[in-house]
Amino acid sequence: MFIYLSKKIAIPNNVRLKSLSWNGDQGWIACGGENGMLKVLKLDSGNPSERQRGLAAPPSNLSMNQTLEGHNGGVMCVTWNENYRKLTTSDQYGLIIVWMLHRGMWFEEMINNRNISTVRDMKWARDGQRICIAYEDGHVIVGSVDGNRLWGKELELELCFLEWSPDGRSLLFATLDHKVQIYDSAGNYIAKLGLRTDDKVPIVGLEWFDTSAGVAEQGQPSLAVGFENGLLQLMRSESDDAPVLVDTAMAMVTLRWNPAGTLIVVAGTHGTTSSAGEWREVAMMQFFSPVGEHLRTLKVPGSSVASLSFEGKSLRIAIAVDSFIYFANIRLEYKRGYFGSTVVCAYPKYDRADTAALFA
Repeated sequence: MFIYLSKKIAIPNNVRLKSLSWNGDQGWIACGGENGMLKVLKLDSGNPSERQRGLAAPPSNLSMNQTLEGHNGGVMCVTWNENYRKLTTSDQYGLIIVWMLHRGMWFEEMINNRNISTVRDMKWARDGQRICIAYEDGHVIVGSVDGNRLWGKELELELCFLEWSPDGRSLLFATLDHKVQIYDSAGNYIAKLGLRTDDKVPIVGLEWFDTSAGVAEQGQPSLAVGFENGLLQLMRSESDDAPVLVDTAMAMVTLRWNPAGTLIVVAGTHGTTSSAGEWREVAMMQFFSPVGEHLRTLKVPGSSVASLSFEGKSLRIAIAVDSFIYFANIRLEYKRGYFGSTVVCAYPKYDRADTAALFA
């Protein structure tokens, strides 16, 4: 596998980015930053046949750059509902806005402001029918796609992350006191998630890959928990008592599965000493297989990665660093061979759990 930086977009007025999300189906990129800055961008990919085959990420030009007005504080969370073409955003003051697409432009559809606590995380269920919103003070709201509240509950916890199970029947909540608790989709407590680290190490990422479309390897881990000390815990289910543990040897800040479930990337900083004896922090990303095998390391310009997100074909990744968005292309290693004068290679079909063969 080969990974390289291919494009950089500068945010006007040097506004530092806080959040980033790439819509895997339609290609929109939402990015939020300080002082209410919120943009929706779109990269116009080149050759349609290249995109369909999924062999490589073609060069892209920026075809959409819309600024969305409505937030005043730093935009901390952005999340897409790909099934219903909606964008949900929240800022540091707790204001939540749902945006809808109309005639090629994004418009405000709904607003909610609890005015009490900050939204720490929010995610749509895989089918797009429900959204879960987690506030730092422990208040949780689950609402429907049409704006109705399904239920709300005070968990009496300080929350930092949430995640839906792939089937939508369970919810995981990570707390500021370094625990993960499991609830059913109606808000009833089930159990604690078994973590293999010190109780004092902050959780910086919680991601559960959607296995409904298939997995690269049978029985591979799909649930990832990342810790600030660099420990990555990979689990096959919420009840896995023998998780894969990986020491990334860096201060982790975030993590993300690719849509195909073949890679997990963790981002953070690694301290090094220069030849002059000066200590410096280097921003980097490390790529691992689903079973924790280290595949590649990519150093990133800037001080620290704020957020990252994969495109739908898993061949590009957007990285929010300071006041820039960097794009990296991923060249995967494909199974290949030849017979006579014919070369054949196999590659995954990311729109379904299948593999195709190319003869040349």
